[in-house]
Amino acid sequence: MGLNAELIFSVQAESTTTPAVNGNYVAHINPADGGCLLEKYSDKYSDCDFGLLSNVYASEGKPGKVLEVNVKKRTGEDNFVSCMKKTLLEHYGDRSVGMGGTFILQEGKAKLHIMPPEFSACPLNNDEDVNRWLKFFEMRAPLICQSVFVSHDPGLDLRLEHTHCFSHHGEGGHYHTDTTPETVQYLGYFHPAEFVYRIDKPSVTHTVGRD
Repeated sequence: MGLNAELIFSVQAESTTTPAVNGNYVAHINPADGGCLLEKYSDKYSDCDFGLLSNVYASEGKPGKVLEVNVKKRTGEDNFVSCMKKTLLEHYGDRSVGMGGTFILQEGKAKLHIMPPEFSACPLNNDEDVNRWLKFFEMRAPLICQSVFVSHDPGLDLRLEHTHCFSHHGEGGHYHTDTTPETVQYLGYFHPAEFVYRIDKPSVTHTVGRD
């Protein structure tokens, strides 16, 4: 694309019986007004390339049992994904459990960010620097969110939770939390991962910008 953006994955891989389907969305800053511009990735770009980093959950798409989570009214500080991640950590301890799936913010609003189109001209040395550089928005339901989270890092330098959202009303980006705890409602479907693959692990790492 030639600029920074938030990619929301929804891909069906090619098989012997079905063609590849690129259902990805991309959210980036609208140069006209500085707001959110959400587009179908396949409308302008024929491939599924991405840069920097990504957390992707892959499945065979077969029917089977899943974990349904249907909740409303947030009572604590943690967001929806963090609550599930902490529950797994408390139950399994050092045994790492990864989950992936889709949830819908059915009611309420959420805090999302979109990266600016250009990288920062100065170093981003801590989370405060990153948050000053990012563009934050309050976006409204319904938001369709693709999420991956891991209860415990088994030494692979993983991002423990990562969620990107799209909608059918032109809003999307990287999910942080809901902003309407009294009225928020979530419905999600998740499945545990059998394997985790760490691709291109950096030789030098950091903990900045991992929320």
